[in-house]
Amino acid sequence: MAIQQRKFDRFEKLIGFSNLEELSEKSVLVLGCGGVGGYVCEALARSNIGTLILVDYDVVDVTNINRQIVALESTVGKKKVEVLEKRIKDINCDCKVIKIDEFIDRNNLNELFKYKVDFFVDACDTVSTKKEVIKRCLASKIDFISSMGTGNKLDPSSLEITEIRKTINDPLARILRKFVKDEKIKQKVMVLSSKELPIKTGDRTPGSTAFVPSCAGLLIASYIVRKFINNKKKC
Repeated sequence: MAIQQRKFDRFEKLIGFSNLEELSEKSVLVLGCGGVGGYVCEALARSNIGTLILVDYDVVDVTNINRQIVALESTVGKKKVEVLEKRIKDINCDCKVIKIDEFIDRNNLNELFKYKVDFFVDACDTVSTKKEVIKRCLASKIDFISSMGTGNKLDPSSLEITEIRKTINDPLARILRKFVKDEKIKQKVMVLSSKELPIKTGDRTPGSTAFVPSCAGLLIASYIVRKFINNKKKC
């Protein structure tokens, strides 16, 4: 019990007890628990978020080891949501974990909106799903952020959280900028993006690092926590 009471002591010094308690009542859904999404979950679990909804259908592959927090030689072949749930519970046993082990597309996206969600993180790789998530979150007035591409990038200092219309040098963001324009979406669409020009490798499979996806995930987690705290101050 003493450990449970003290594990967030250093965090409480920065944000105060009432904010720490507020975070324990928040629910965050993370769609895609790989390089970016895994680190989002890691940081939120270490920030006393009360409920984490993990959405991923994939298993850990050996090629994930260089960049995904769930990927170890001992976890290769295991379901990412299972590995991540175990890790989260080992960080904070009071965190409620809901696992959705499915590939999400427009046909079953409604399943995700059955849950009470205070924040939606889109860290998936499927462009069509990202578009549907943006439309649904805006229509439902759910706070969200969408992660753009972190592949073929080396410089984590070029990452930023910005509005989709302000992104540069990001091929995925370019697609979504056009989508937002074509759909005549007027609301802000917040994204995590990199200003770094992608490195041309000559391979269709993107290269990746240990530091760009992880920093992207940590930036997103910081953005969510600060938004929760700032929203409370405005009430």
